Amino acid sequence: MSTFFYMLLAFVVGILVGWFIWGRLRGELDGLRGDLDRTRSERDRLRADSDRLKGELDACARARADLESRLRDAPAAKAGADKAATPAPAALMSTPAAAAKAAPAKSAAAKKPAAKAAPPKKAAAPAAKKAAAPRAASGKADNLRRLIGIGPVNERLLKGLGVTTYTQIAAWTAADVKRIEEVLNFDGRIARENWIEQAKLLAAGNEAEFARRFPTAGTASNS
Repeated sequence: MSTFFYMLLAFVVGILVGWFIWGRLRGELDGLRGDLDRTRSERDRLRADSDRLKGELDACARARADLESRLRDAPAAKAGADKAATPAPAALMSTPAAAAKAAPAKSAAAKKPAAKAAPPKKAAAPAAKKAAAPRAASGKADNLRRLIGIGPVNERLLKGLGVTTYTQIAAWTAADVKRIEEVLNFDGRIARENWIEQAKLLAAGNEAEFARRFPTAGTASNS
């Protein structure tokens, strides 16, 4: 009887201990499940944040590419606008060739009403000689770099505007000089360096006077 009692007592104690251990293990298992659920929620949230950040990065990359494209196109558009705003080279200078073309027409118109009273030849001769003093522009270009102040860069810019001879420079007016300096951004350089005076001497073939007045022309210091 006592043996049975002890066995029953041990059985009850075992059940109670097992129930207690199972309760603790079940609580820990539930806690672990809760931690796992929270970890999964955190993972899902991080994935959503990652997708959102990736979308923002893609938008920033597209905006950057668009901005770089605009910056590349801006100089070309500005150059095109500046080129369109630049006056035609023919309008930048007064050339003796154009004056020579207009002179015969004007002379013919003047002769029609006064056909009976022709002007004396002797009076017209000095004026004709004086007008023919500067050398007429020919098809051959002059060496513009002989002028003080005209180096390789300025010579290239002037030729781009159609200026290739001393006669053209010698015939510049104040308005021509102003327009050319605005186009080439010289700011008074033509007057300071006496381009027109030099060109007049060279156009007239007066090499001695040119060498006397401008001894540094054509040297290494000429720029």
